[in-house]
Amino acid sequence: MSYTKLQHHIVFATKDRHPFLQGEALSRTCEYIGGIIREQHGQMLAAGGMADHVHLAAVLPPSAAPVDILRILKTNSSRWVHKTFSSLADFHWQDGYAAFSVSASAMPHVIAYVRGQAQHHRTQSFEEEFIALLKRHGIEYDERHVFA
Repeated sequence: MSYTKLQHHIVFATKDRHPFLQGEALSRTCEYIGGIIREQHGQMLAAGGMADHVHLAAVLPPSAAPVDILRILKTNSSRWVHKTFSSLADFHWQDGYAAFSVSASAMPHVIAYVRGQAQHHRTQSFEEEFIALLKRHGIEYDERHVFA
């Protein structure tokens, strides 16, 4: 038998960080993303964000690489946004994403962080938050290309 629980904190933004996901569009898109994760045999623990980006706390299945699940998730949710919100015809996700592994003991803190995005962004921009997450997880990056 094999036993796994691959927990992740995933972050990605809208194209050029345009504030497409206002109000209901954000909450419904997060719900839809949760459905995609379940279809891929994963589990959504929390989803939240702002009009220009989303955070996910999720358990992803060991049978698929995160890059494959994220490709499916972003493609299908983008198509759904176009069909569901006619005013968002120009909506697109950015090309990349960030994914961080999360220990079982840290996951409650990540879930609270994901759910508290509106409060958190009263004092910190998405760009500041994203760079801080990369640094906290020891991920090397080139500032010239992080938000390109």
